[in-house]
Amino acid sequence: MAKNTICLWYDKDAEEAANFYAGVFPDSRVTAVHRAPGDYPSGKKGDVLTVEFTVAGIPCLGLNGGSYFHHSEAFSFQIETEDQEETDRYWNAIVGNGGQESECGWCKDKWGLSWQITPRVLTEAMAAGGEEASRAFAAMMTMGKIDVAAIEAARRG
Repeated sequence: MAKNTICLWYDKDAEEAANFYAGVFPDSRVTAVHRAPGDYPSGKKGDVLTVEFTVAGIPCLGLNGGSYFHHSEAFSFQIETEDQEETDRYWNAIVGNGGQESECGWCKDKWGLSWQITPRVLTEAMAAGGEEASRAFAAMMTMGKIDVAAIEAARRG
């Protein structure tokens, strides 16, 4: 396990979530599944307790801790995309698998984890600053899933 690993709390679906992420995002995989050596407050001996996995190169640990805690927008994965096709693919995978659309490139997966599907053109526009960033920002504020062509048009003015 990496020295710094993101621990994500799930009710009981850490393995399902990890397998989903591994199937959607490049440089993602499930590396280990650990079963509980004994009964615990939200599970029984032999249940999946933790899952080690990587999401887009980021090491994670899924913990099946029960329904005590829930994901919030205070934590999200930001996935950079190259074009509309890649943006659509990730957005549709998350939303189409029981997830939920939000605003400004944000969506939630069916486990309540937030994702920012962010085309590179938007990041570059914001980094440019000035009027270009202002126009791109104003365009983004009207969107759910980011429309790459609309951001490019806003950048140009």
